[in-house]
Amino acid sequence: MDEASRWIERLGLVPHQEGGFYREVYRSAGLVPPACLPPGFAGSRALATSIYYLLQNGQVSVFHRLRSDEIWNFYLGGRLIIAVLRPSGALEEISLGADYSAGEVLQTVVPAGLWFGAWVADPDSFSLAGCTLSPGFDVDDFELASRDDLLLRYPRHRPTILRLTR
Repeated sequence: MDEASRWIERLGLVPHQEGGFYREVYRSAGLVPPACLPPGFAGSRALATSIYYLLQNGQVSVFHRLRSDEIWNFYLGGRLIIAVLRPSGALEEISLGADYSAGEVLQTVVPAGLWFGAWVADPDSFSLAGCTLSPGFDVDDFELASRDDLLLRYPRHRPTILRLTR
């Protein structure tokens, strides 16, 4: 059994619809009422949620967006590239990892409403991260990207869009 498989088993991770493996580890008991949430939320939300998230060699997290900010924390394994499509049309690639001298960061935030996806930089490695959302995750706030729509909107980022969409 390889190291990624051992972590999947140890942490009780299951396949995620966007790719990779995950397990929710925290969901606050406190709720934010709809009147206190930004536009677009239907119903109350947990104050915060967090998950373990693991990508292994060859897997990607396909482009998706959320209504909440998502905080990513690097735990172990190889460098994870998080690709974010900015409203300006720019593609930002954030290196999440532990090698500060190589420009990697231990933590980053993907703002609400932006399309983003991820892959492991070293195809023979895996990455284990934590993802925290506030307001907390609700399936109604999750949207998978359409390849055709992204290609129309961001044609200059075709290779990344093809890589991170189905």
